[in-house]
Amino acid sequence: MTFRWGILGAARIARAFIPAIRAAGGDVVMLGAREPQSARVQTFASDWGISRTGSYQAVIDADLDAVYIALPNALHLPWSAAALEAGKHVLTEKPLTLSAQEAGQLTDVARRTGLTLLEGFAYRFTPQHRALIDAVRGGELGEVRAYRGAFGFTVRDAGDIRLHPDLGGGALYDIGCYPVNEARMLLGEPLAVTAQARWTPDRVDVSMSAVLDYSHVGNGALASIDCGFDWLSGGRIGRAQVLGTGGVMELDRAFFSDENDFALTRDGQRQAVSPGNGYALMAAHFQRVVRGEEAALYPPEDAVQQARVIDALLQSAREGRRITL
Repeated sequence: MTFRWGILGAARIARAFIPAIRAAGGDVVMLGAREPQSARVQTFASDWGISRTGSYQAVIDADLDAVYIALPNALHLPWSAAALEAGKHVLTEKPLTLSAQEAGQLTDVARRTGLTLLEGFAYRFTPQHRALIDAVRGGELGEVRAYRGAFGFTVRDAGDIRLHPDLGGGALYDIGCYPVNEARMLLGEPLAVTAQARWTPDRVDVSMSAVLDYSHVGNGALASIDCGFDWLSGGRIGRAQVLGTGGVMELDRAFFSDENDFALTRDGQRQAVSPGNGYALMAAHFQRVVRGEEAALYPPEDAVQQARVIDALLQSAREGRRITL
């Protein structure tokens, strides 16, 4: 039986996930939008071959297997919870919520309803990141001494929702969360964090640099994280680097989940890794988890831990001090 999806939000990210759902054997049955009859939404639905549109609630009430939440960050909690309460499995774009308290609340709903809830970090399903993670976990680089992750581009429109404080804007929520997430996958949970940020007049972080302290792991390691909306006049930067006692691995154009133009190197030598679409691989995994065919690689409790680190980084940047987790 075809796996039936509904999507909340006609955002840019949905354009990447719709073909991924279809590549994974699913079907996008319905699109939910704040103004479903608007010309923009109707054009979006037509362009992507989605036959039905409606309000967010109409999608929640429809006969579907799962809902993909592609709404502004501040709307993730209420609509993810509503979908779970309506009996739908939920895949919510990162960040799952805007705090660890909210993530725990949503996790409780998923646990109570017995439904699948996944935070949508598609990058971690790509073959290149799996190769990097496997090399580190397999000890190929010896003992890890440092992780460096950077993700940035330019946001030119002052009205962009990523700069809107009431909608959960900020560079850390939007892109810094990626290297934070990978540092956690590679090294576990940090002992403490220290962060500095540049802020808009509305106190939204437009750029952040941070250090995650892993001195309690092995002989100690540090993870440095950089993110920003004000780095370049054009293009994007996404890089990950792991430095160990036995070697160095680097991934250029990291965190771009549906692009094939990446370079994974080990001690300067390019590694042969076949490309794969992270969104499609994530959708396929999600569907298999729902069908009981495999265990979830990233249960919602992982999203709670992720949110704890994000909370601490924002607190550190706001208060100008080291925060112990």
